[in-house]
Amino acid sequence: MPNIKLVIEYDGSRYHGWQRQPDVPTIQGEIEKAVATIAKKPSAVTGAGRTDAGVHAEGQAAHFTTRARLRPDEWLRALNSLLPDDIVIRSTEEVPKRFHARFSAVGKIYRYRILNRRIPPAIGRQYIWTVFNPLNLGRMKSAAKALLGRHDFSSFQGSDPSRNRARKTGRTAICTIRRLDLRRKNQEVVITIEADRFLQQMVRAIVGTLVEVGRGRRAPEEMASLLQ
Repeated sequence: MPNIKLVIEYDGSRYHGWQRQPDVPTIQGEIEKAVATIAKKPSAVTGAGRTDAGVHAEGQAAHFTTRARLRPDEWLRALNSLLPDDIVIRSTEEVPKRFHARFSAVGKIYRYRILNRRIPPAIGRQYIWTVFNPLNLGRMKSAAKALLGRHDFSSFQGSDPSRNRARKTGRTAICTIRRLDLRRKNQEVVITIEADRFLQQMVRAIVGTLVEVGRGRRAPEEMASLLQ
């Protein structure tokens, strides 16, 4: 059975995240539906990660196995002809059977955009978070330094019953943040985080805490104690 790797771009605005769920639209659900239509048989599509509701992707990797004998370029055309306009397969290729989108991943990058002004945008509002209070980027950068490297990020993990299952299977909350950049361009602050893995809602929690520091509600030194 050929193992097909996908690289996917999507606008997550109207989806309840990556993972398939009953009765609500998800990215995984839409792609699996298209694969089943083409192959005439269901196939599980495994993603490199599970993005939350409203999160977008520029290069999400995924894979599936199938008995359908289509070339990668045929899969590309067929999938894009069936998927909704807000989900696009950017590339397809046949990869070795040992390839697994989740376990073969060596790193992931999240980018968070913040519009720092008193007036929210009308155009592109689904791609940016408007923060009305002025943000002190220097304080935020100082706080971010404490997060670099390998740490237990339990303090920045969302509440979810799957955490208990993860403990039972021996999975830990230890992640390695390789890069944490904060840049301002005019009224926009862009936070880029690269790590070997992320916990559920970890990026959202980190960004929210950095914004509290930028607003002056927390001291930069508190980030290290929160981590501990």
